[in-house]
Amino acid sequence: MLADNPPASDSLGFYIHVPFCAQRCHYCSFNTAPLDATAMTRYLAAVGCELDLLGALAWAPRVRVETVFFGGGTPSLLDPAALAAILARLRRRFAVAPGAEITVEGNPESVTREKLHAYRAAGVNRLSLGVQSLDDAILRRLGRLHDGRGARRAFEAARDAGIANVSVDLMYGLPGLDPEGWSRTVDAVLDWQPDHLSAYGLTLDAGSLWGAAGVAGLPPEETVVAQYWRLARAAAERGFEHYEISNYARPGFRSRHNQIYWRAAEYLAAGPGACGFVGRVRYANVRATPRYAVTLEEGRLPLDTFEELTPRQRLAERLILGLRTADGVPAAWLGARLLCSGGPEPGSSRGWPAGGAAWLRDAEPLRRTIDAWRGERLLADAGDRVRLTEAGFLVSDALFVELL
Repeated sequence: MLADNPPASDSLGFYIHVPFCAQRCHYCSFNTAPLDATAMTRYLAAVGCELDLLGALAWAPRVRVETVFFGGGTPSLLDPAALAAILARLRRRFAVAPGAEITVEGNPESVTREKLHAYRAAGVNRLSLGVQSLDDAILRRLGRLHDGRGARRAFEAARDAGIANVSVDLMYGLPGLDPEGWSRTVDAVLDWQPDHLSAYGLTLDAGSLWGAAGVAGLPPEETVVAQYWRLARAAAERGFEHYEISNYARPGFRSRHNQIYWRAAEYLAAGPGACGFVGRVRYANVRATPRYAVTLEEGRLPLDTFEELTPRQRLAERLILGLRTADGVPAAWLGARLLCSGGPEPGSSRGWPAGGAAWLRDAEPLRRTIDAWRGERLLADAGDRVRLTEAGFLVSDALFVELL
């Protein structure tokens, strides 16, 4: 499947999934596996084989990898030698740009200055640190293994190791998190002077413990909204740009890898459950780590599902992903989406359907909705582009449903 769908671009991102966790957090719905030395050894051999198979695709020699992102799970559980071996294998099979952004997600309790210094020597130049909270009681309730002091020590260890691009992850809308506690966390983390900040409202996704069993003590919606605005204003005062719904950066420190996703660009993926997008195809690897390893031991790529996107799907995804960012999207894309409402696929040879006037009327509800967004100052025009406002970011999920 991948062999028959070469990428349209010569520049790609590369996502590598490391599934292992010392302990699964109660809110987590990601594809994770318990940390086990035997499973880790088998995984490392498998991911090396996967890189070899991907690198053997006929089109692989012409592409250049611009970003590498180790996500998880807890990638910082990787021994530095193992991480260096993965990166060396990747460089043998693909052309990796000299200035490629190479990110590792890390939990505070699993990083040290020595480990991060070794990561940096292997080529890592960006750390995404999963802090989530500085309140020890809330951290315990989340199922985290670090405390507030440990989070600060981990950040300092990254700086001491020479990592000049450090991002901090936080969560709001947490059970037991009041406005004062959130303000203390925000101000303390901003005082660290990170280069990038990601902040996510708690969602009770299927597959998480809390999603299945529920959790008491969640703050009311107005408190969650107030927490969103508290961070947005504090980050702006410190010189951060709110460049994506959940992400803030100092000038020059936007996440290059994540912008590949938001621009609906192309990226390869390796690891159990990892998802990629190449050519016209979105695909996902098998999720279970043992099955992932068995498939690669048999000499096959571990593909589980794939979908060839239609032009209409591509347009809708580019709109929704692009509107997540402060850059917005070309106004022409929104116009094209209106023309697609109720009609044939863009570029279809079927032409206008029977009853063309009725087809045009089908676009009117969406057109009225878009006009209402503008009237409520949720959507703004900026030259030949349109973008969501700060208030639009806050209610973006409801807006995006209308564009699907």
